[in-house]
Amino acid sequence: MHDFLLKELVTEDIEQELKNIGFDKTYTHFAKSKFEYKNFKIFNLSPAQANILKQTAISVGADCGTHREVITGKIENSSCILGGSYSQFIKISKKLQAQPFGLKILGQMLEQQVLDLKSPAKTKIMGVLNVTMNSFSDGGEFYDFEKSIKHLHELIEDGADVVDIGAESTKPYSTPVSAKSQLEKLIPILEYIKSENITIPISIDTRSSIVAQKCIELGADIINDVSGFDYDEKMVDVLSNNPDVKIVIQHSQGNPENMQKSPHYCNLMDEIFINLKNKVDLALSKGIKKENIIIDPGIGFGKTKEHNFEILSRWKELKTIGCPILIGLSRKSLLGMPDATNEEKDIYTLALDSILMQEKVDYIRVHNVKIHKTFQNIMG
Repeated sequence: MHDFLLKELVTEDIEQELKNIGFDKTYTHFAKSKFEYKNFKIFNLSPAQANILKQTAISVGADCGTHREVITGKIENSSCILGGSYSQFIKISKKLQAQPFGLKILGQMLEQQVLDLKSPAKTKIMGVLNVTMNSFSDGGEFYDFEKSIKHLHELIEDGADVVDIGAESTKPYSTPVSAKSQLEKLIPILEYIKSENITIPISIDTRSSIVAQKCIELGADIINDVSGFDYDEKMVDVLSNNPDVKIVIQHSQGNPENMQKSPHYCNLMDEIFINLKNKVDLALSKGIKKENIIIDPGIGFGKTKEHNFEILSRWKELKTIGCPILIGLSRKSLLGMPDATNEEKDIYTLALDSILMQEKVDYIRVHNVKIHKTFQNIMG
């Protein structure tokens, strides 16, 4: 009897594995698509569309799950789960483009998704500089101008790719801070950055369009709006009028005053996905360039601990929107360490962020840049 040895492969570099077994090197780049698999959820298809999609999938050896009444036509619509290899998806997309009922557009979308699902070479580290008195992690520590400037330099020296400066705490149950008060803290720092010719990209953590506009005038490169345009409807116009500035659109259920009062979702990832997709579409409709949009699922913003960990395990679903993804979990309550020191919280933050960095999320937002950069350098 032959002794077989069987091992599951868990790798993002299936092309190298093919080379390792002696597969034809001239064909590995093309063959790898047959070994890379994805599942897509497609929302609200008509029974006719769903039936055609299912039959098309089956015809190339893939599969498609639909509502059980699709075949009878007793329902108005059905979401579908389409699963297969990249190679099969390309075949399905080509076949759909020859079908009626608007499926040509779906075929084009599917083809584009398969071609666009790429990861960055390395995760960018966004360092946090809070100039507030009530930040949940370091309230008041850098409120003084001299201390804030010292910490700015520390973040840069520690290897931050971006520095995110905020003068309004948006921790649970916090209250809004006026634009005037925010600018009193932000303007001197931005003027210092300009006078010293500091070139690191600067992000401003604000929900206020007034603050955003003034900070952009002073050289801010990114506006990080934790409300995702919900707090100030003029924010989207400020960004559309400043075409070289990036925007972080974050998901949040509710606002800081009420977001942690029994947050509830029927389908967490679907609701976050649809909310962010709609906001990206709004931004695009206003003329904001897609390459300037970053999305953030909003860890801790209207989420339970269970919600937060589900996001961390499924964040890649948001890549389908087609924008870089930022995740900020640093020192937050999902760590379950309310009485721990910041140094202790940073260790556990790194433990979770290390997974995200290995999965090549686009950005992580952290308080302790040094340990994250050290780990990233170890990874190579």
